[in-house]
Amino acid sequence: MTRPLYSRTYWLVPCALVGALLSSVPVARGADDPREWLERMNKALATRNYDGTFFHISGGRVETMRIVHRVRSGRVTERLQSLDGSGREFVRANDELTCYLPDQHTVLVEPRQDRGPFLGSLPQFDASVSDFYRIEALPEAHILGRPVRVIAVNPKDQFRFGYRLWLDEKTAMPLKTQLCDSRGGVLEQIFFARLDMPESIPDSDLAPTVRTDGMRWVRQGPAVDNASAALAAYRASQLPPGFRLTVQGAQTLGGASAPASHLVYSDGLATVSVFVEEERSSDSGVATAPDSPTQAPMQGLARVGSGYAFSTIVQGHQVTAVGEVPAQTVEFIAHSVKISSGGEIPRH
Repeated sequence: MTRPLYSRTYWLVPCALVGALLSSVPVARGADDPREWLERMNKALATRNYDGTFFHISGGRVETMRIVHRVRSGRVTERLQSLDGSGREFVRANDELTCYLPDQHTVLVEPRQDRGPFLGSLPQFDASVSDFYRIEALPEAHILGRPVRVIAVNPKDQFRFGYRLWLDEKTAMPLKTQLCDSRGGVLEQIFFARLDMPESIPDSDLAPTVRTDGMRWVRQGPAVDNASAALAAYRASQLPPGFRLTVQGAQTLGGASAPASHLVYSDGLATVSVFVEEERSSDSGVATAPDSPTQAPMQGLARVGSGYAFSTIVQGHQVTAVGEVPAQTVEFIAHSVKISSGGEIPRH
């Protein structure tokens, strides 16, 4: 992985992905059906107050984090805090997300259209999800002294990852989750050492503790619809089985002066974002900092959390595909992006 690719993907991946666990299939069945338990989990994550400490294990690294989530009068406020390592904190108040990044000496403020909680997003699914994943119940177990239901979501091919979840029998809250490759190997693991669900949570528990003196503040613009016609014409000409275009819009990335086209492809569970922007020349004569988003165009594959990003140049435009999917999925989609003239495209 080259440093330019890593630093540019910092601007392409929403900050909330740092603490995201997984999505699930909201299809109500019988009380013991695993799909019913996944639906209950999503509801619990979105509607309950909770305060917990968990361990995040990925790539041989262990990070201890605290999550605080409050719902009061229909308003959602939450805070995700790294208790060691980077010292990062993420605070969301309804539609605005503030990322405190002391290791980057930066505070990033961005709109967040997805209102799903940090510990789980809630995209819409349809019946075709079962064409690409097997959802099954595993033997029950105990975590933190509590009985849990264990659910497996296994991919049927090599283009997507799977999950294993340990859900509290009483509340359906996820006490442990694993992200797995197509062979069942664990790529990422999150498990709670403490989880409380109080009736109320004070404002002080949702306030950041990071000192921002001397830090650089960056406000990332909302999605816009005025990307150039050339950018808007780009689409993936081929997709892995089950993936389809769900959203197209435009977004200003970091310190960029012009918006990039933003395409979202999903199979109903896994999601890949594709950004298309004007290629930035490395010999423009403008000096940039090592981690500046205006540095030389990136090329190739990089790990981004538990997923991957792949970037290439297509007809003089920078194309980057990023998602919590196998490397071959982002490469497949990025390589297939080209100018297209057809069809209605969903928008934000």
